Amino acid sequence: MAHVAGHLSVAALEERYEACGDATSSRHFQTIWLLAKGHTIGEVSAMTSFGGRWIEQLLERYNARGPSALGDLRRGNGAVATVLRPEVLDRLGARLADPPPDGGVWTSAKVAHWMAGELGLASLAAQRGWEALRAIDWSIQKPRPRNPKAATLEEQDDFKKRMARPVCKGFVLRLAADQSASTYPASRDSLRP
Repeated sequence: MAHVAGHLSVAALEERYEACGDATSSRHFQTIWLLAKGHTIGEVSAMTSFGGRWIEQLLERYNARGPSALGDLRRGNGAVATVLRPEVLDRLGARLADPPPDGGVWTSAKVAHWMAGELGLASLAAQRGWEALRAIDWSIQKPRPRNPKAATLEEQDDFKKRMARPVCKGFVLRLAADQSASTYPASRDSLRP
């Protein structure tokens, strides 16, 4: 059985586990709570699907630093945003009003290239361009490509005119005016007017 430091009582650990809004923190508190209740690392591993070594690391972190050592610690690492700074995002929003230098539509790679120039960097990953577009709530409005075999406007109008004939109950629509009676099979004769 693992030793759990007395930073929080078993009841307080259970409360934290159930009240956490963050899934990562909740799972970490659940792990420590189960260990504090007397379960072995193997049992906790089976219940939480965490590996035994990861459970040992969580326990070491909790015993050394308390409840503040649990959860996703990457979020509060204190690092300042280096690429997605508010002033760069404001300039990006203004820049997106005009088309990109090569024409076409803005893509994440084009935004990343523009941002690299603004920040004095040699290059920037296209993912950073996508994150910048998401940060300013901008979406790419790209029209669907036209099928090269699609009908021309004149062909579409001709088709609509041919199909605009009225249909009455019990009658077959004739698609072309020059169709003769011999084109219909004998079983369908009763359907014609």
